[in-house]
Amino acid sequence: LIIWLQGIWLPLHGYDYGDTPLWAGIFMLPLTAGFLAAGPVSGYLSDRLGSRGLATGGAVLFGASFLGLMLLPIDFGYGVFAVLIAVNGIASGMFASPNSSAIMGSVPAELRGVASGMRATFQNSGTAVSIGVFFSLMIAGLASRLPHTLTAGLHQQGVPAQVAAQVGDLPPVSSLFAAQLGVNPIRHLLEPSGALARLTPAQQQALTGREFFPNLISGPFHSGLVIVFAFGATLAFLAAIASLLRGANTPARVPEPRGADGATTRPDRRTSA
Repeated sequence: LIIWLQGIWLPLHGYDYGDTPLWAGIFMLPLTAGFLAAGPVSGYLSDRLGSRGLATGGAVLFGASFLGLMLLPIDFGYGVFAVLIAVNGIASGMFASPNSSAIMGSVPAELRGVASGMRATFQNSGTAVSIGVFFSLMIAGLASRLPHTLTAGLHQQGVPAQVAAQVGDLPPVSSLFAAQLGVNPIRHLLEPSGALARLTPAQQQALTGREFFPNLISGPFHSGLVIVFAFGATLAFLAAIASLLRGANTPARVPEPRGADGATTRPDRRTSA
């Protein structure tokens, strides 16, 4: 979503590349607001209504928000986008709080520290792995169309065919990260070869303006978005099924130690004190 905003939507709406990191964060605030609002409320409700329905509903809503984002055009109306990412944040809060409560409620009190540590470990590991997975899917979607589109577009603007082919053969990640860092991607790609300086001022202005790169990348980028959002929706719906089939929230009991005669032994609190 950040790359979508910084690389395409914000430049098309008049924002300089150097300003896009700040404004992308501002335009993403509905997602954070939705999560902050839904987390405490869903945690409160799960204590009274149970976690199964809320967590399952949150996962379903999370997947539905991805499907909604997948249907948006590249140059979307911000109102619809804001509603969809707010729903995404609300769905995350609906799932995260009741799900964590269900995990912690399923273990005895003396093991909740261990359970909390394991839950945090799996969550942080999943977050790190997901970044690599989703970026790989995005790059795979871009790689099928971006090289030809970028080469043809640069050549039409007067860039020598050899230089245009070399730039088109570069990994798509170079363009994406240039946009994410607030750097003009075309300037970043062409300056090392010196080809940009040999073009006319009009050609330079066209290549490094706010519309050339967004219009050029919009088609290939949309192909990558469809793959990423479809995969995210699939995972969300699988999470909803797993949440729906979870067991009852009854705390597990730790077997108490027994003596040689089979009787339960309990530590004498007065002696231990």
